Amino acid sequence: MADKPIEAVVFDLDGVITDTAHFHYVAWKKLAEQLGITIDEAFNEQLKGVSRLDSLELILRKGKQKYEYTEMEKERMADEKNAHYCQLLTQLTPNDILPDIPELITSIKEEGIPIGLASVSKNATTVLRSLRLEGTFDYIADAARIKRSKPDPEIFLTACAGLGADPRHSIGIEDAAAGILAIKASGMFAVGVGPSLSGADYLVESTDRLRWDEIKSSYLMHTAINH
Repeated sequence: MADKPIEAVVFDLDGVITDTAHFHYVAWKKLAEQLGITIDEAFNEQLKGVSRLDSLELILRKGKQKYEYTEMEKERMADEKNAHYCQLLTQLTPNDILPDIPELITSIKEEGIPIGLASVSKNATTVLRSLRLEGTFDYIADAARIKRSKPDPEIFLTACAGLGADPRHSIGIEDAAAGILAIKASGMFAVGVGPSLSGADYLVESTDRLRWDEIKSSYLMHTAINH
C-alpha cells in the first residue's frame, strides 16, 4: 500500500517559532509578587502551553489562594498580566525567530503541505506581526474559541479541521509536555523540541536540529509500523 501523504504540519508558537516564555515568566512573576506568591523559572515550566486563566489557577494554588478571589477578580488579574506581557512583546523582531525555523517552514511549503498554528496564546497574531510572519500560516486556530486547554487535543483538531487535514496523516510540533499529550491525543505524529518530552514520536534538543527530511523519514517509519 502506498504511503499516505502528509496532509498538514501544525506548529505551536511559544518555544517553537519564537521564545516568549521568558516574557510570560516576567509578567507572571510580577503579578505573583503583588499577590505575595513566589514563583521561579522551574515553576514556570508548568505554565507552558497552558491557558492564561489556567496558569493563574496554578499560581493561586501554589500560594494557597485558590479560593480567595471571585471569577471576575481572576479575569482582572489575568488581563493585568496580559497587558504587561503585551508591552514586553513590542520588543520582538524577526531576529527572535528561533534558529532554522524559517528554513523548516520553507521546506514544508515547497512540498505544497499546508501549515497551521495551534497556540493557546490570544496574542498569537501580535507575536506573528512583530516577527513579520503574518500570512505565513494557512490556518491559525483561534485561541479565544478554544474551550479546553492542552493537554486536551481540541486546538490541534481545530487546526487540522481548518486545514482540511486528517490528524492521523498530520504532524504537530511542540516544546511542552502538555502540547505533546495534546498532539498524541489528536492522533497526530508528535515532534518534540526540548528535553524531557518522553511522549514525542520524534525528539530534538532545539529547533536548530529540526530537519524536514529527517522528520518525514521518522513519520513514514512510524506510520508503517503503526498501520
